Amino acid sequence: MPFAKRHERTVTKTRKGRCFKMAELVRVAVDAMGGDNAPTEIIKGVVEAVHADERVKVFLVGQEDVVKKELAAYSYPAERIEVVHASEVIETGEPPVNAIRGKKDSSIVKGLGLVKNGECDAFVSAGSTGAVLVGGQVLVGRAKGVERPPLAPLIPTENGCSLLIDCGANVDARPSQLVQFARMGSIYMENVMGVKNPTVAIVNIGVEEEKGNALVKETYPMLKECKDINFIGSIEARDIPAGKADVVVCEAFVGNVILKLYEGVGATLIKKVKGGMMTNLRSKIGALLVKPALKQTLKAFDLEEYGGAPLLGINGCVIKAHGSSDAKAFASAIRQAELFVKGNVNPKIAEAIASLPDEE
Repeated sequence: MPFAKRHERTVTKTRKGRCFKMAELVRVAVDAMGGDNAPTEIIKGVVEAVHADERVKVFLVGQEDVVKKELAAYSYPAERIEVVHASEVIETGEPPVNAIRGKKDSSIVKGLGLVKNGECDAFVSAGSTGAVLVGGQVLVGRAKGVERPPLAPLIPTENGCSLLIDCGANVDARPSQLVQFARMGSIYMENVMGVKNPTVAIVNIGVEEEKGNALVKETYPMLKECKDINFIGSIEARDIPAGKADVVVCEAFVGNVILKLYEGVGATLIKKVKGGMMTNLRSKIGALLVKPALKQTLKAFDLEEYGGAPLLGINGCVIKAHGSSDAKAFASAIRQAELFVKGNVNPKIAEAIASLPDEE
């Protein structure tokens, strides 16, 4: 499991001026209306999540009659799933700013509002990426000192997983912003994924320091000067799947290309492997023998095992799940949100950013 039980210890943390005990319920608002498989797979995933972990309470935000009708097919602890009515839905093609401003009773706006008002600890949505990004920054708000909140998905690697930061929020980032991304990514990997002293690398076309475009050349020496991150230099795209860095830093245009290529190549390889095993009787017999080991290996490279992409550097936990997320992916995203909250990620990011020198 990507989110191991090593995080289950009971510790007292501080959150929004009060003590937070790890044994407390983590309240997660879930957008029941967003994504390709809403609401069926979302609700199925929510039910799976609350059955798997008694420390989570989910607030399903969406059209009440639709959500309750879907919930009626399941048995679940009623005290840990609550329906919050939202009459409107933000569609994928809508302009994000207009949608956030105009659809105040949408599942995304109401879900983000629950986090902003402290009624929930986290929000998970597979809906409009643009609306979640805009709403996260405008409604929940950026943490003090954060220039641009990045979107940071976990991607499977040979060694487990790495954090790709940024993958879609800031296509024209500045060097100072990439430095902040590196710090935020390090904090996330250490406190959510349990990676001690995570390695950090910047995406480049070669490993030599003098290589790269203007952005990389300017950012590289700034990252070298950061004493609170384990910067190991440049990383080429071919070395990302090998897990040669725990935190992979780039601006969003590059990050999104890497992520989409990752998804496409992974799906193609799985399809080709399965097809090759069905070509003749001999390969079919071989497939039966290797099926258990192969299934476990392919599972490790399934992006749905890792939940969604957190929007880091805001005053709350917001997880953007993939639009095509199924029940398993949603259950993983809810678990991811729980670990984010219990890992005390936001205060640690705020502290790290506050320690950065002011830009001239």
